[in-house]
Amino acid sequence: RGARVAGEDLDRATADHMGMLATVMNCLALERAVEAAGEPARTMSAIPMPTVCEPYARQPAMRHLRRGRVVLLAGGTGNPYFTTDTGAVLRAAELDCDAVLKATNVDGVYTADPKLDPNATRYERLTHDQALAYDLKVMDAAAFALAREAALPIIVFSIREPGAIAQAAKGEGRVTVVAP
Repeated sequence: RGARVAGEDLDRATADHMGMLATVMNCLALERAVEAAGEPARTMSAIPMPTVCEPYARQPAMRHLRRGRVVLLAGGTGNPYFTTDTGAVLRAAELDCDAVLKATNVDGVYTADPKLDPNATRYERLTHDQALAYDLKVMDAAAFALAREAALPIIVFSIREPGAIAQAAKGEGRVTVVAP
C-alpha cells in the first residue's frame, strides 16, 4: 500500500516498513476503542517503539492473554516482504490462538473479486488446500500455507458490518471459514 501512495519510485522494503508503521497507528486506535468498551487491551509491536507500545515477545503476550487482556499485534512480522496476513497467522500460531480473524471489505471468500465479477460466488467453507489450489487472493499463499501447517482456521468477514468482529469471534454472522 505504501508504494501505491508514495509513487513508483519507492522501493519494496521502504513501502513494507511504511505499511507496518500504519498497523501500529491502527492498533493504537483499536486499543482505545477496546478499552472504551470496557475491556483491557495492550498493543505490542514487532517493530520496537517502547515510548508508543510494548515490543512484541511471545511470553509477555501470553501473560497479557492469561490476565484477560486483548492483545493487539502491530507491525506484522517486523520484516519487509512478509504480508501482515502472514504476520497475523504467525502470531496466532505462536500464541496458540483458536483462529485468525481476517477482516476485509467483503463478507467472505469468493471465487473472484465480487466487486469486479458479478458472477462471483461466496464460499461458506473451504480448506487451506483449496484456498491455495484455487489461488484465492483474500490472503497470500504464505499465510494460507502457514495456517495449514498450524491447523489454524481463518475466519474471513466484512469489517463494514456493525459488531462484525464480535460476531466473527463467536463464529456467527456472514463469514467464510477456511480450515483443515
